[in-house]
Amino acid sequence: MVRKTQRLLLLVISCSITGVILGGTAAWAESNLCLEDSKVTSECLTQDPIQKTIQGMSTGLLAGAGAACGAAWQLRHED
Repeated sequence: MVRKTQRLLLLVISCSITGVILGGTAAWAESNLCLEDSKVTSECLTQDPIQKTIQGMSTGLLAGAGAACGAAWQLRHED
């Protein structure tokens, strides 16, 4: 039982870290693309790139943790 719990925790942590990296990178890239667009909007100029990146990272964290829990739940029901 302890080994299964450790594996689940490792899965959730690794998926969460991956989600944070991907979410932060995607948000940062979106901010940069917004500024390089031919029609720059006022929303693009007023948004803080760091805040946008942090939002992307937190979304990635939740998505990664949710995906890991969903995968673990699916595997548990297949056994």
